[in-house]
Amino acid sequence: MTKIGDIDVGDFPLLLAPMEDVSDPPFRALCKEQGADVVYTEFISSEGLIRDAAKSVMKLDIYEKERPVGIQIFGAVMESMLKSVEIVEASGPDIIDINFGCPVKKVVSKGAGAGILKDIDLMVKLTEAMVKHTKLPVTVKTRLGWDHDSIKIVEVAERLQDVGCAAISIHGRTRAQMYKGDANWHPIAEVKNNPRMHIPVFGNGDVNTPERAVEMRDKFGLDGAMIGRASIGYPWFFKEVKHYMATGEKCKPPTMEERIEAARRHLQMSIDWKGEVLGVFETRRHYTNYFRGIPHFKEYRMKLVTSDHSEDVFAAMDLIEKEFAGYEFTQ
Repeated sequence: MTKIGDIDVGDFPLLLAPMEDVSDPPFRALCKEQGADVVYTEFISSEGLIRDAAKSVMKLDIYEKERPVGIQIFGAVMESMLKSVEIVEASGPDIIDINFGCPVKKVVSKGAGAGILKDIDLMVKLTEAMVKHTKLPVTVKTRLGWDHDSIKIVEVAERLQDVGCAAISIHGRTRAQMYKGDANWHPIAEVKNNPRMHIPVFGNGDVNTPERAVEMRDKFGLDGAMIGRASIGYPWFFKEVKHYMATGEKCKPPTMEERIEAARRHLQMSIDWKGEVLGVFETRRHYTNYFRGIPHFKEYRMKLVTSDHSEDVFAAMDLIEKEFAGYEFTQ
């Protein structure tokens, strides 16, 4: 069994990746119901936390049904990161995760996220200080390196482990790649195969089919898969991967009725958590995948993603349920 600190997370755990404006409590709840073993919050700015910024503080909301749940923070200033650990601890997560992988310019320009890949010594020092500052397991999410010429992930992972990192999730791209090209899992396997490594090594990037998850386990020998974009608007992905791993066969995709029910619940939970305006707006990104594959659907999708009021979105869902009743999805 794989463990993060003392937390048993299963044989080959599936982790919901931290994604800005995606992995909020409503979506995490849906993914947990469908088999996600560990879920992470959206990444939270350490500077925002210590300034008590409303958006950052709101992201600390976690619920018992989500456990084990990790709160992810990012930053590059030692004092701010240590203060944020204390704030995060008070929210009662199971895991504290450090984001050393976000490639977005506004994060990187401050030396945080993937920006810290230019200063591995600081990356290690921050991790060591945070490990010493909390009793919770501290994990890291990062990338292969800053660019193709600076990939030292085997050495980096070993150093992070040596200062107390409890697990590491590695995205198979460099910062320079952003999300372009194919993820390269071979360097992640090199980390796992390093005889000095004993903490879990999770792979991330392009885990977009059940077969790819099995490949990550069987061919690359990793300890688990962190799933990001494949789950957006499709929380059933976790269930499908587990079914395929257990049986070697693909399970039937969710029915129209199941998709409509999940979309309704998702929207209502989002409104309950963040209010009408944000709830409606931030759920839009999920609808394409909820209803992917339906022919002649553009008119209905436009209703879902352009309506500003929840009653109009719910009405659109009612119409979709009526118009496409019995529609059979294919894999």
